[in-house]
Amino acid sequence: MIDMLLEARDAGLIQVITDNGAGGLSSSVGEMAELTNGAELDLSTVPLKQPGLSPWEILVSESQERMTVGLLEEDTAAFEALAELHEVEATRVGRFTDDGIFLVKFGDQVVAHLPITFLYDGCPQLQLESEWTAPENPPLITPDSGPFQMGEILTRIMARPNVASKEWWVRSYDHEVIAQSVIKPFCGVNHDAPSDAAVIAPIIGEVRGAVISNGIVPRYSDIDTYSMVAASIDEALRNAVCVGVDLDKMAGLDNFCWCDPIESEKTPDGRYKLAQLVRANRALDDICRAYHLPCISGKDSMKNDAIIDGEKISIPPTLLFSLLGNHHDVRKAVSSDFKNAGDLIYLLGESHQELGASELAFMFSEEATKSDTPKVSGQVEEKCGIGGAVPVIDAERNITMYRSLTGAMREVLVASAHDCSDGGLAVTLAECCIGISTGCEVDITAILAADAELDHWGALFGESLGRILVSIIPENQSQFEAAMAGHSATLIGMVNHDDDDNFTIIANDEEILVSQVGELRSAWQGTLDGGQP
Repeated sequence: MIDMLLEARDAGLIQVITDNGAGGLSSSVGEMAELTNGAELDLSTVPLKQPGLSPWEILVSESQERMTVGLLEEDTAAFEALAELHEVEATRVGRFTDDGIFLVKFGDQVVAHLPITFLYDGCPQLQLESEWTAPENPPLITPDSGPFQMGEILTRIMARPNVASKEWWVRSYDHEVIAQSVIKPFCGVNHDAPSDAAVIAPIIGEVRGAVISNGIVPRYSDIDTYSMVAASIDEALRNAVCVGVDLDKMAGLDNFCWCDPIESEKTPDGRYKLAQLVRANRALDDICRAYHLPCISGKDSMKNDAIIDGEKISIPPTLLFSLLGNHHDVRKAVSSDFKNAGDLIYLLGESHQELGASELAFMFSEEATKSDTPKVSGQVEEKCGIGGAVPVIDAERNITMYRSLTGAMREVLVASAHDCSDGGLAVTLAECCIGISTGCEVDITAILAADAELDHWGALFGESLGRILVSIIPENQSQFEAAMAGHSATLIGMVNHDDDDNFTIIANDEEILVSQVGELRSAWQGTLDGGQP
């Protein structure tokens, strides 16, 4: 059906089109009827999946894989011929009118006869009230940890489901169908390191391609849904930037997965949950405008609650933000894995003491509540919360830096790029090292010096937005630094030689985290191996 509709579109046969979602034909035809000021439907002509449906059931049925298409009378024969060619069922079910009436019949039986104005202005709008109060979460508590304990903490984070490799699930699906993929889900010498975004070259013989990325951070909703949405959008954009997206040709999709926000007996905290939704939409508007990122579609699911053993369970308010973008030249697409021994490692963007609702905070909080499990090195043994300092976005600063970076990519100055997100800088470095299957030595002294409030925990595991880890060959250093002039671009280390598996982070001439890439890889790949949590 999709191929047929695309051909019909390209041939100029389609005047209007929409899918049959909520409300079925009543909604799809009713919405489009506003354009002409009327419509007439004959439900007896509608193909049925099962016999015996009453007219009203046909009218509001939400059966999937159906589209409503509006055509000019003179184009119907060509459209129907195209449908027959593609073996697509296409049935004339009515016509648009200009008489101001939404008329629905079943043969000779009138099912509905409504003024069009009633469909849009006849029902009073639901008036709801929201009330926002910032939640108070217990503070994050961090243990006294030496460099090897910090390495063990990083290993545990690498094994957490939010961070761990999803390779088992990814490889369960075919991501090579027709697509001519350039950047695949996994990259690196062993094809097991995580990619930031997909890059495809759908048009044979052309270097122009498409970028597809996603961002999702439901953890931040425990503090503020505004920050959650801002972080999700920035993550999707950052992922796309890491492969070299064209920042002037991109669009987004906002996909809401939400708990019931309407105050009722079953939802006594409805005002707060509605306020969460209001703040989320404010962020969607603010950040998309700041990034010049239009939302072309999306999805909402607003009743994700369940009663289990008499207790109501609501999902965390979640936005999955997807991004589609153009790529100037897929031959210059950049992947996340470190490429060569001796390459220089830079952190782009600013790091702040923003550990609220981070992966580290949730890990410590969860470990502290599991009193029946054996204690491990570097674990918090007292009551620990998720804190309150959720990452704050500076969209204007970010977008200008993203433009400079993608410009450097077009000049082939960047060997690798990987976004800093779940787990912070330490996790990002580990994933890049997994790609080359060797270690690195990194010095974060300059990062700490740039923010007086930043400590080792914030520098290593904080999830400040707008940050990207890149590597370059030493020969490109002066050109790259010139391209990133005016932005925070800190040289922090170097990729080790091929036989050096050591993963070392120092600050002020002292080791603060020591591990081995092999151990980090085993933890990262082992948690969800075979689909078993």
